Amino acid sequence: MLSLMRKHASSWIIKFLLAAIIVVFIPWGVQRYTSGRSGRVAEVNGSIITLDDYRNTYQNLVEQVRQSFGNNVNDEFMQTLQLPKRALDQLIDRALMLQAAEKLQIQVSDEELAEAIGSITAFQTAGVFDNQRYLNILSRTQLSPETFENQQREAITINKLQNFLSGNIKVSDIEAQQWYKFNNAQVDIDFILLEPQQMKGIEPTADEIQAHFEANKEDYKTDPELKIRYVYLNPKNYEAQVTISAEDASDYYESNVEQFKSPQTVQARHILIKVDENATPEQVEEARQRIEDVHQMAVAGEDFAELAAEFSEGPTKTKGGDLGTFRRQDMVKPFSDKAFAMQAGEISEPVRTRFGWHIIKVERVNPASVRSLDEARSEIEAKLKGDRSRSLAYDEAEAIFDATFDGQNISDLAKERNLKMIHTDFFTRKKGPAGTQNARQLAEAAFKLPLNEVSEIQDLGNGYYLMEALEKRPAQIPQLKAVSAAVKKDLIKEKQDAEAHRQAQAIIAKLKEAESLTAVADKFNMKPQTSGFFKRTDSIPGVGYEPDIASAAFKLSESNTLYADAIKGQKGYFVISLRERKGPSLDGFEKEKSDIKARLRQQKAFNTVEAWLKRIKDESEIVIEDGFWKS
Repeated sequence: MLSLMRKHASSWIIKFLLAAIIVVFIPWGVQRYTSGRSGRVAEVNGSIITLDDYRNTYQNLVEQVRQSFGNNVNDEFMQTLQLPKRALDQLIDRALMLQAAEKLQIQVSDEELAEAIGSITAFQTAGVFDNQRYLNILSRTQLSPETFENQQREAITINKLQNFLSGNIKVSDIEAQQWYKFNNAQVDIDFILLEPQQMKGIEPTADEIQAHFEANKEDYKTDPELKIRYVYLNPKNYEAQVTISAEDASDYYESNVEQFKSPQTVQARHILIKVDENATPEQVEEARQRIEDVHQMAVAGEDFAELAAEFSEGPTKTKGGDLGTFRRQDMVKPFSDKAFAMQAGEISEPVRTRFGWHIIKVERVNPASVRSLDEARSEIEAKLKGDRSRSLAYDEAEAIFDATFDGQNISDLAKERNLKMIHTDFFTRKKGPAGTQNARQLAEAAFKLPLNEVSEIQDLGNGYYLMEALEKRPAQIPQLKAVSAAVKKDLIKEKQDAEAHRQAQAIIAKLKEAESLTAVADKFNMKPQTSGFFKRTDSIPGVGYEPDIASAAFKLSESNTLYADAIKGQKGYFVISLRERKGPSLDGFEKEKSDIKARLRQQKAFNTVEAWLKRIKDESEIVIEDGFWKS
């Protein structure tokens, strides 16, 4: 077990994280395969993976990476992750797991689905599921409730299958103790740091600069640039032309009255004693006795919120059991049935749900209601005005666009309509035109345009744009004189790095001759440092978080105290030798044992599912269309 952990300690975590994060959109990823092919990407035991499935999965990955990394990701990093391949692998794995779940008759009930969606914090307001927020978020992400709910049902099905596959996994006390010893061992090292920027007196010759430039020309290549002119139609500028009559507001109200209805809601607190769905009758009865004791205290007049804070085992414990305001469909049926049958101030008898035993205290009942037209009028008028002003802006954009087909100049058309024609300077795809809202989006659309062609109407969220590409500058390798300062700076860095590495290796050679670290450091005008004790995954005192240095340090022993090579770290090159190594005391093991076993079980479960998937793939008929990445 210990050797297995050493070998795979990080790989499973990396795989897990890669499965969870999302990647920045790579233009060559999807577009390369969208033209001239059918809607099929792959077939898994007869199940079709469509091009739409592939696009959606890929772009979901895109959105996650944007959220995780922002703009701090480059194309080179993206390509090393093989993200298009990962999207396809993910779809194949999903198909295989859903097929296996169907054979095992694994199903997800409507109640389970509702509970899972209701627990997603993005869909909650004040900790309670909000149906309107749910619909709004799905609308913004261009998902219908049916599509999203099907996706969630599949995800829960797959989770059930994974639990089934890993349900019998055990972790022994011995395994947990080995893990504890391995991860809590400590070393103390002496080290010398050679920082490249401290290597002085390096002055490249003109010939060396020329040679470095010739060998690395692509590194200095400029980005393509573009100059455009565009007209921007802001819907706010058309609001003065819009008048909303009382009849308009009334018609909208009558046609959309459902928007203004509020269903009956309940504001309540609860106390939960958890019971597993598969608990034995004895366990269920023991939990019932506990909740009954709390119930007696509640009906005797003790403060319900304080009882919840002391006894509840649910996530609302810290809020005194406060569930906020919820609708009937927001809670599991037994809970809702009871809560919506109660009066304000009433405390329920214990209620059993799949989560355990609950006591409910209803604090307020809000009857179903409908906002009147007068109450909703300002909201309706603002919406209608916004919609109509956008329509007017779009209509004018469409009129300009249509007129360009008759050979009219977009600049003349804008002038006729008293619209400002904006001329940009040259800009790159990455930055977009300076001083422009939505510059990156504008640049993406502009770079797709042929020269002297007017774009289709671009809706960038804040209004409509029509643009014309005026002049392009292709990416090009500049003359050396234009980038000589940058080339020289890069070459100096390279030489400094090489010199730091050379000196580090020279120090190691001297140490191998049995000279002391202090004596050798003196010869090189260096000062040795001592780290103090640290664990494998710690940040090393005086060094920082350096996994390679930590890994090397733990390979040293009393019979082999000097690491044989210089180690490249973030600050430079390190020469390290072992000062002392010590194993952990087992005093803290018992306290951490349950957490360690849970962590190891999770790791084993992940590896079990991975191994099962590999075996199933080998036994399955998987056909991937030409042009897509093979698994």
